[in-house]
Amino acid sequence: MNEAEALARLRLARTDGIGTVRFRALLERFGSGLAALEALPRWPARRDGGRFAPPPPDMVRREYDAVREAGGRFLHWQEDGYPEILSLIGDPPAVLAVLGDPSILALRHVAIVGARNASAPGRRIAEEIAAALAGGGIAVTSGLARGVDTAAHEGALRKGRTVAVLPGGLDVAYPPENARLQERIAAEGGALVAEYPLGTQPSHRHFPRRNRIVAGLSLGVVVVEAAMGSGTLLTVQHAIEAGREVFAVPGSPLDPRCRGSNDLLRQGATLCEHAGDVLAHLPEAPRPVSLRLPETGRTAGAGPRPGAMDSPPEPIPEGSETGYLLDLIGYSPVAVDEILRRCHLSHSDLQGLIADLEMSGRIEVLPGNRIVRSAVAGREDTSEQK
Repeated sequence: MNEAEALARLRLARTDGIGTVRFRALLERFGSGLAALEALPRWPARRDGGRFAPPPPDMVRREYDAVREAGGRFLHWQEDGYPEILSLIGDPPAVLAVLGDPSILALRHVAIVGARNASAPGRRIAEEIAAALAGGGIAVTSGLARGVDTAAHEGALRKGRTVAVLPGGLDVAYPPENARLQERIAAEGGALVAEYPLGTQPSHRHFPRRNRIVAGLSLGVVVVEAAMGSGTLLTVQHAIEAGREVFAVPGSPLDPRCRGSNDLLRQGATLCEHAGDVLAHLPEAPRPVSLRLPETGRTAGAGPRPGAMDSPPEPIPEGSETGYLLDLIGYSPVAVDEILRRCHLSHSDLQGLIADLEMSGRIEVLPGNRIVRSAVAGREDTSEQK
C-alpha cells in the first residue's frame, strides 16, 4: 500500500461517524481509501442529517508522521501484515497503530484477563501461566490494566513476548503506574497496539472496544478471577462470538472475584490450573464454542451490566492500604512474603496492618506464616455485590 492510500484510509477511519462497518462498506463499494474519500460527500447523510466531514489532511499527516518517528507503524485492514485472525471478527478495526515488533501479531496468541483488584495468588498464577506460554513461543495478550493484566504482561516478559492492547492512544500511559511496563513491552520484542489516535485519553466507551481486540487477536482467553457482571466477562463474550476457546482458573467459592470465572467452568469453559491445560486444548484456528455467559439477573449472554464495564477505577487514595491489602490476601491462604513482594508497604507497616486485620476478624493467621481472609470478610463482600 502506497503512502497516499495509507493516509487516505487513516483519514477515512478518523472521520466522525465512520465506524468499522461503514468503513468496510465504503472500501468494498469504491475499492480504495482515495476513491472512498472522494465519494464521501455523495454518500448518504448521517443519522443526524449531517454530512461526513473528514479531518483536515494536515492533521492526519501529523499523526502518521508522529507514529513513524516514534518507531511505530500503521496496519490497515486488508493490508499485508494486518493480523489475519483479527480480520475474522465481526468488526475488525479499520486501522491499528503499533509500536514495537509488528511481526509478533502473526504468532499464536493467548489472552490472559481478570480482576483489576486481583489477589496475590491470582496474580501469581497469571504470571506463571503467562511465563510458561511465552516460553513456548506463544504471544500473551492482555489490556495492560492493573491486577491480572499487569501480572500476565510481566510474566510473559520473563520468558518471551507480550502484546498490550491500549484503551487510548499509543502515547498515553494507562494506568500511569504502568508507564515503565508499557515501555518495556515495546522495547523487549513485544508490541503496543491502539485503535485510537495519538493523545486519546481512555474513557468508559473505549474499554469494550479494547476488549474485542484482545479477544480477537487470540486463539483462547484465560480468565483469572472475574466477578459476576465484571468487565472481564465482556472479553469472554467477544471470545465466544469469535469462536475462540475459553479457559477459567478455578477460585474460592468464598471470593466474589471468582464467582464469574467459576460459573464459566459450570457453563463449559475449559478448566485451567497451569499452562499445560491451555496448550492441550488450544485450537489451531478459531472454532465455534458451546458456552454461554453466566446469568446474573439479565438475559444470558447480554454481557456486563452498564456501569460494570471495564472502566477506569478511582486511584487508590492515601490511607487506603487496608483495602488494598485485603484485595491481595484473598480467600486462599497466601504467604506473607508473597504479599510483601507485591505490595508497596514496608515490612513493619505490613506486619502492623496484618495485626489490625486479625484483631478485627477480617483475616486469619495460619501456620507457616500464611494469612487468609475470614468468612466474616466474605459475608461483607457478598453484601456489597448485591
